Amino acid sequence: MSKLALYGGKPLLDYWPKELFHWPIVNDAMREAQLKVLESGNMSGTNISRQFEEKFAQWHGVKYALSHNNGTSALMSAMYGVGLGPGDEVICPSVTYWASCTSALTLGATIVFCDINEKDLQIDPASFEAHITPRTKAVIVVHYLSHPADMDAIMAIAKKHNIKVIEDVSHAQGGHYKGRMLGTIGDVAGMSLMTSKSFAIGEGGMMITNDPEIYRRAISLGHYDRMPEVFSPEELKDTNQLPYGGFKFRMHQVSSAIGLEQLKKYEAETAEVDQAMKYFWQGIKDIKGFRLIYPEDEGSDKAGWYASRAGYDPECFSGVSNEVFAKALNAEVGLVFFPGGNFPLHKSELFYTKDVFGHGKPTAKVHLPDGVDPRELTGELPVASKINGLLLGEPPFKKFDKKLIDIYVDAVYKVVENHQDLLRESKEEAGGNVALSRRKK
Repeated sequence: MSKLALYGGKPLLDYWPKELFHWPIVNDAMREAQLKVLESGNMSGTNISRQFEEKFAQWHGVKYALSHNNGTSALMSAMYGVGLGPGDEVICPSVTYWASCTSALTLGATIVFCDINEKDLQIDPASFEAHITPRTKAVIVVHYLSHPADMDAIMAIAKKHNIKVIEDVSHAQGGHYKGRMLGTIGDVAGMSLMTSKSFAIGEGGMMITNDPEIYRRAISLGHYDRMPEVFSPEELKDTNQLPYGGFKFRMHQVSSAIGLEQLKKYEAETAEVDQAMKYFWQGIKDIKGFRLIYPEDEGSDKAGWYASRAGYDPECFSGVSNEVFAKALNAEVGLVFFPGGNFPLHKSELFYTKDVFGHGKPTAKVHLPDGVDPRELTGELPVASKINGLLLGEPPFKKFDKKLIDIYVDAVYKVVENHQDLLRESKEEAGGNVALSRRKK
C-alpha cells in the first residue's frame, strides 16, 4: 500500500482540475446579457426581472413567480404570504441553513425545530407532527442537500392539521419528487439562486406559488412599485403605495438577465453533473462504510447534487472520524471532501434567549403565552444532534471526465486501505475536543 499524502506520501493529484469543479458555467450569452443591462443603465428596473419570472413560472408550471434580491427575502415573503405572524409557530427541520427559517423572528413568530431522518437527511414526518401545537401556522420543508423530502407524508399531515406548507428549494432547484417539480407541491416555495447554488445567477431569490393571495401579500411586503397590479386604487390611496413591511426586495436586473440565460442551459448542465456523480458512485459503491443518499422513488432525483453528502460509518474504519478521513482524502486530491452538514439550529441560543429587537425579553417568547418555553417546544432531536459525525461530502463534480473522476475514486480506496494509519490522528482530535470542553467548564 502506498503511503498517505497526509503523512508524506505522494498525492494522487498534484494540480487543481478547475474545469471539473468550476461553477457556474459561464458562456458568451451570459456575458452579453449582463453587459447589455449595465450599458443601458437599467439595473434597478423590473422589465427583465418580469421576463425571468414568467419563464421561471413556466418552467415550474405555476401561475406566479416573484423575484427577490436573495433567497432569504424570498423565504420571508413566503412566510408572510401564508400569514405567519405574531403568536404563530412555524416548524422547521433543525439541520438546514439558517435562512430557511430565521426571518420568522422578524415577523413575530416562534420557530419550533423538528428532527430529520438519518436515512435521507430530510424532515422526519413523524417528528413534524409531534411538534404541532394549536399555534402552528406553517411548516418549512427543506429539500436538504439536493434530496427531495417525503412530500406525500408532509402534505397529508399538513392537510390533517390545516397547516400551510412552505418549500425551501434552495438546495434543489429543478429537482423532482415522484415526477413533480420541487416547489410546486406545497402552498408556496422560496429559494436562493446565489452563486454557489445549482441554479446560480450571482445573487437573488425566487418565490413561486399558485395562490393569488400569497402572491398579493408577498408583493405588499417588499415590492411597492408592483402594488398597483394587485391592489385596488382605494387600497393604494389608504397607504400611499408604501410597502407594508418597509422592505425593498426587488432583484438586480443583471441577475435577472443571467437567470434568463441559465434557464436555457440548466437542465443540460445538471444532466452532466448527474452523470459524473453517478459514475463516481459506481466506483465506490462496494466500499463498506459509505452509503449513497439518493431518492428511491421513481421520478425523484437530485438535480445538481448541490452539497450532496454520503452516509459515513466511522465504525467501519476503526472509529476514524469523518473529519480526519476527509483530511486524508483532501491531501490526496485537493479540497473537495467535506465532513458533516449544517450546524443543528436547535442548538443555537438565538431561538431561545436572545432579545433581537429590544423587547426586554427573548424574541422567540415575545408573542407566546406566558409559561410557554420555545426550548421545550423543540425538545430533544436525537438525529439532528448526531448527524454531523455521520456524513461525508462527495466531490462536487460539474463535468463528466472518466479519467479524472477515476483518480478521486482511487483516492477513496487509498485512504480506506490505509485508514489504520489515521487512528492516532483521530484519537488526538478526540483528545483535543475533550480538553477544549474541560477548559470551557
